[in-house]
Amino acid sequence: MFKYENFERLLHSSIKRRNLIIGAGAFTGLAIASQFSHQRAIAKTKFSTNPFTLGVASGEPDDNSVVIWTRLAPEPLNGGGMPAMNVPVRWEVAIDRNMKRILSRGTVMARPELGHSVRVVVEGLSPDTWYWYRFSAGKEASPIGRTRTTPAMGRGRYTNSLKFALASCQNYQQGYYTAYKYMAEDDLDLVVHVGDYIYEGGISTTGPRQHNSAEILTLADYRNRHALYKLDTNLQAAHAAFPWIVTWDDHEVENNYANFISEIDTEPDQDPAVFLQRRAVAYQAYYEHMPLRPFSRPVGPDMQLYRRVNYGNLATFHVLDTRQYRTDQPCGDGTKERCPEVFDPQATILGQAQEDWLYKGLSRSKGQWNILAQQVPIAQRDTRLGEGQTFSMDKWDAYLADRDRLMNFFAERKPSNPVSLAGDVHSHWAMDLKADFNDPKSAIVGSEFVCSSISSGGDGNDNIPAYINDADNPHIKFYNNRRGYVRCTLTPTLWRSDYLAMSEVTTPSGTISTKASFIVENGRPGVQRI
Repeated sequence: MFKYENFERLLHSSIKRRNLIIGAGAFTGLAIASQFSHQRAIAKTKFSTNPFTLGVASGEPDDNSVVIWTRLAPEPLNGGGMPAMNVPVRWEVAIDRNMKRILSRGTVMARPELGHSVRVVVEGLSPDTWYWYRFSAGKEASPIGRTRTTPAMGRGRYTNSLKFALASCQNYQQGYYTAYKYMAEDDLDLVVHVGDYIYEGGISTTGPRQHNSAEILTLADYRNRHALYKLDTNLQAAHAAFPWIVTWDDHEVENNYANFISEIDTEPDQDPAVFLQRRAVAYQAYYEHMPLRPFSRPVGPDMQLYRRVNYGNLATFHVLDTRQYRTDQPCGDGTKERCPEVFDPQATILGQAQEDWLYKGLSRSKGQWNILAQQVPIAQRDTRLGEGQTFSMDKWDAYLADRDRLMNFFAERKPSNPVSLAGDVHSHWAMDLKADFNDPKSAIVGSEFVCSSISSGGDGNDNIPAYINDADNPHIKFYNNRRGYVRCTLTPTLWRSDYLAMSEVTTPSGTISTKASFIVENGRPGVQRI
């Protein structure tokens, strides 16, 4: 267990090692990039099979542009099966679903140093408008995707509505992605995914979806794992139907990692530089497979993921990263009573730079709803029934200095309608955010909606833990342990969250139903069941 007093020393040491390794071109394919940067494109592109096996996706919309994405992978589970050369890929954007009225087109190179993934920032689009897009290479064409821009910011004007899905945690071997089938059929403007898009652990043949492989460690391993997940037709359908806003959690790299600290931090000879190398290739693969803007392209083991997305004047998404900058989980991680490390004022889940960025953005935000799209629950969750308290050391519950500052900021500065969105815990939760969670009479300063998993944890059940009661956790208003997603509908005066749950995910024939619905009223923090 790393001690906080050693944190700065270890960070400085690891950065020095990291810079040496980056200079040698050993981290994220920089050696590969130099090897292929002067290669000519293939003169005549021919494929033995359609290379668009991973579908298409879009994301990061604003009022005049959006990112569209695909990856050439005729052999998706064998490194992609592409030659080590640049390959031209044509793209088109149309204003009709049949791609007859082409608005914009061009050609982009699929390069081996990025796994032959391509992203295009399509600009010059109209605000608040649906578009359709596709790619082609050689004689092969991709599926057609649909995307949209956000409304423009307008003085004194608010967009009438926004409807999006909140999703997380899609462990391939633990269940089918049937929730995405229903999501793709839903009437949405976009999807917000808050992490655990892939799982890094070995996959056994005992789950409902059998695929035997070891734990992933290399860039090729991470690419193959992303490809395996993206082969799912329901996931492809949801990507093709809406633009996505994404952020990661831990399993995109390794379970419960913290900054440069591996989960296996109890090993006496554990070198942070070794884990940083793993983090670098994991970040590289994540970037290659997500419709992110080019500014997020990683440099070694660092990747700019926290950012803001405005949806007109109606909503501002403050997309957070609670993995890359946090200090080590206190008290040896796990779920337990709080130890003195939890109260360390230097402990952080956001890091100082991101925290400053968040408060600055909240202070200046013109959004009616200020949305924190992030990984783990902020609200207190005491998991011990009756006397005493126990908490997860991986959540905001274990980083009290950061949470206290955030709750105080909400209470004192009063940004317009703060709402936290989170995932990670494989169950649905609706909770009030309190100035002091240990005082039932304390002011409610915000609201939190936590989505269950798409498949992680299997079918789940309808049991409710005994500690979810008014005596132990009066601010927790709802819990459900089925898989699914949350549909959020916003207007200038009202937020509504519908908790959608699957009957089962261990077979592909599960059905979906609404388990509960909650609202938040403009200017009145806290969740209300309807």
